[in-house]
This record gives sequence, C-alpha cells and structure tokens, in this order.
Amino acid sequence: MTSLVLASTSASRQAMLTAAGVPFEALPPMVDEAELKRALLAGGADARGIADALAEAKAVKISRKLPGALVLGSDSVVALDDGTLIDKAPDRETLAAQLGMLRGRTHRLISAAVVAESGSPVWRFVGVAKLTMRDFSDAFLETYLDACGDILLGSVGGYHIEARGAQLFARVDGDQFTIRGLPLLAVLDYLRVRGVMPK
Repeated sequence: MTSLVLASTSASRQAMLTAAGVPFEALPPMVDEAELKRALLAGGADARGIADALAEAKAVKISRKLPGALVLGSDSVVALDDGTLIDKAPDRETLAAQLGMLRGRTHRLISAAVVAESGSPVWRFVGVAKLTMRDFSDAFLETYLDACGDILLGSVGGYHIEARGAQLFARVDGDQFTIRGLPLLAVLDYLRVRGVMPK
C-alpha cells in the first residue's frame, strides 16, 4: 500500500485524517510561508493562487526528501469581499480586531490541497467556503476569546467552527472540512485512486 505523508503540523488537519481512518505520517514542511506569501502578493496572486502555491510548496519540499511517498500539503486563506487577506493572528488583541472586522460581513475561506510525488505536484484541489458572521456583541466576543484561549491563534480566521466557533456565524455555504483547513472529501477520492485507501 502506498504511504501518505502530511506536510503539516496542523492539529486540525491531522485530526480530520485520523478520524477518517487515513494512515499517514506528519512531518513539518519548514517552509517560510510569510516570505512566500509576500512574494506571491507582490506578483499579483489572488487568495486562491496563494493558498494553492503554499500547499504546493509544502508538499514538494517534503516530497523531494521522500521519493516514492505521496506527500499532502495544504493551506488556507481567508479573504474579504474587497480582496483583503486575513492572516493567523499573533496575539489575542490582533485576533479580536480581526473578528471585529469580520463581524456582520461575508468572507471566503479557501483551502487548497496538493499531493506531490518525487518532488513534483501530481494532484491538486481547491475548496472554497463562503461564511457570514453574525453581528455579535463585544461581550460575546470577549467571552468567546476567554473560553477558547490561545488555540484560536493557530487557525486562520480565528474560529473553530467544529466547536464554540459555530456561534460566530449566521450562514455558512461550503463544507466544514474545507473550513477546518483541508478539502477532505476530494483528498479521500484521490487517496482511493492511489491505493492509500480502499475503494
């Protein structure tokens, strides 16, 4: 059976693959995401292109070191309707400001997945979810941040929709896997084709 390597230290992505019964090993990709994102933005890349390029960079970097393995890279980008991109917040104050900016507005979360083999991408998929946050109160926001703590800083957008973060939203169009950082159903389809998972 072909082995799968996840080029990520994301707890959410690992949890999704584990829950779906996917055998995998996780390795940190050691990609300078901030620098790559700056270069992509300077080159005029949009949110979808950035998510895809970051996912590919992670997968390819690990794949070059592990010939014969399938390496899955993934990345997520949050984009406002005016094209503004939201990054992972470095601290609670920044996160509160970001969520305040998203409050009462619709935004997109783009999650890209790329599989690389022997240093080259062999498959890719981009999932897009459209999310509308409700116009929550400042008091709710403080309670939410208190209850969830620093775990929110590890997630682009700063919400855990599979848990208390569901309370942030008025409407969601798209699947929860994409929102959590991996278009899992498309990934599972490809893993069945490649013999990682049973058909």
